[in-house]
Amino acid sequence: MAESEAVSKPTLVGEKRGCLQDRDEETPTKKPKVESDRENGNAPNPDDGGKEGLEGDACDEEDGESFADMMKHGLTEIDVGILKYVSDHEGFSGILKERYSDFVVNEINKQGRIVHLDDLSIPTDSEEGAETEEQPSDCEVLTEEQKKQLSELQLFKNKEGNVSIEIIDDTKEKRTLVHKAIKNQFPGLETKTEEKEGHKFIVAYHVAGKKALAAPRKHFWPKNRGSYCHFALYKENKDTMDAINVLSKFLRLRPNMFSYMGTKDKRAITVQEIAVLKITAERLAHLNKCLMNLKLGNFCYKSHPLKLGELQGNHFTVVIRNISGTDEQVQQAMTSLKQTGFINYYGMQRFGTTAVPTQQVGRAILRNDWNQVVDLILKPRPGAEKVYLVHCREEWAKSQDPEAALKKLPNKRCVEGQLLRGLSMYGKKNIVTAFGQIPRNNRLMYVHSYQSVVWNTMVSRRIEAFGLKAVEGDLVLRGPRAHVLSAEEAESHSIHDIVMPLPGYDVIYPSHHIGDGYGELLSADGLDLNNMRHKVKDYSLAGAYRRIIIRPTDVSWEVINYDNPRISLVHSDFEKLENKPAPVFNKEGKYRALRMEFSLPPSTYATMAIREVLKLDTSIKKQTQLNTVWFN
Repeated sequence: MAESEAVSKPTLVGEKRGCLQDRDEETPTKKPKVESDRENGNAPNPDDGGKEGLEGDACDEEDGESFADMMKHGLTEIDVGILKYVSDHEGFSGILKERYSDFVVNEINKQGRIVHLDDLSIPTDSEEGAETEEQPSDCEVLTEEQKKQLSELQLFKNKEGNVSIEIIDDTKEKRTLVHKAIKNQFPGLETKTEEKEGHKFIVAYHVAGKKALAAPRKHFWPKNRGSYCHFALYKENKDTMDAINVLSKFLRLRPNMFSYMGTKDKRAITVQEIAVLKITAERLAHLNKCLMNLKLGNFCYKSHPLKLGELQGNHFTVVIRNISGTDEQVQQAMTSLKQTGFINYYGMQRFGTTAVPTQQVGRAILRNDWNQVVDLILKPRPGAEKVYLVHCREEWAKSQDPEAALKKLPNKRCVEGQLLRGLSMYGKKNIVTAFGQIPRNNRLMYVHSYQSVVWNTMVSRRIEAFGLKAVEGDLVLRGPRAHVLSAEEAESHSIHDIVMPLPGYDVIYPSHHIGDGYGELLSADGLDLNNMRHKVKDYSLAGAYRRIIIRPTDVSWEVINYDNPRISLVHSDFEKLENKPAPVFNKEGKYRALRMEFSLPPSTYATMAIREVLKLDTSIKKQTQLNTVWFN
């Protein structure tokens, strides 16, 4: 399944070296007092990834600039308040995500079960079965030659663009059987009836092609069956939204017909639960014939969709290749992770990868400085960029003409394009409305990014001041609300109970001097901690609470030796389904790898756990600098 990128550019880590990013879900702007139970390690990266990323997304043509040049002006961990560790071991070097199969994520569902793809069978449906017994099977309706032509059309091998099947002794019933047989056996194909010279033909065409014009048909749905088909989505090296867009295209559905509990990393093997409205398991299973890097299974029907944040977390299997640490160093690092945990920092992917950090835009939004918001997003910036973005920024700086700058972009769906379109529609005197052309989730990521920097900074100060013990003035959760600990109460609590607030109008702050630091930090940024409501309701921040130390569960690890750097060191769900043998390791192999497993709750970053083990700087800037030296 994964021929397209078996081995890619490795990422050297250790000795403060960087690692590739995993994604994290959003903290909500208003409602919750406890941080939103969205996905750990899986939210859309503001500057990288899916169709709704922030700067530069969807404008994806490459130019000749090197990635190292683009990262010269990027952020490091110090820039976003990531300063401390909880353990005192030295750390060691290794290569993370040398192959995407080195990072495996299995969702933990609402019931606490780890989601696996281990069953491709189709659930029985007694009502549907009774009806189909009276009808000829799909296999009997189409001839072998017709099946061959339809298969070629399905895989885009038929240059004619459609397949016409003449209906002999035409009746409506016969036409219905042919329509049904084509759609069931060849997902991705749509059909219509045409009359030519007095003869009826069923014309099949690809829904992803230019001739996909017919409206989708309604299908019979048994009353005793749940309206939603739930299934396990296994994907390799593909973003969750990209995967759903592929399924939508083949099934000819809108993407919002699918629901899920969280997004998953792109550069990884991931398994998660998906639900879709009134699409049969049979139709979904047929897609396995023509999908690349995707597999669907574990089908069942339920009466409800899935909701974002319903999951209990994710289970990670991570391989760090070519490690330098001794067995004793690995044992010390992993034991510390298991027993103490790691600081629950917001990871580097929260803050973007360009020379203008997303938290700076967020700060300008909160200050209601809309001219600066536009300036930060559109002005020329240091460091190499894709050539069309450079031209777009240059045009904006020269002419301040949104339509002229927009013409420099080959694709208008990136943040720059969306903002310029808004400015051309509403004018430069109505920036708030123009900025609203950017999708809401992406706009909110700017202000959440600012909150995250404040939280990281204050937690680093808290660890520096008081270490790993609960003290008088710390906060703990009692239900959805926070409570300030007295000196006596602090004696009966551990560091794992302590939370720190993200700044907002509906939270309280620690009563010791760290709490005072929130106001000082925001005041230095021109903001008032006591006035976090915004003129634009979307940007009013209620705040939330977040645990400062996370202790992973289900932690295990082993050091393995291997000779071939191209082989997978993890036995995936798909390989097990295909009855492929598990990897065999040579105890005398010249390379050593650390394979670790752990589970994390929602809204935490796997990269921060790995950072604690390896003592690395996870910023792309640091990673790229060190990788360049290593490759040279």
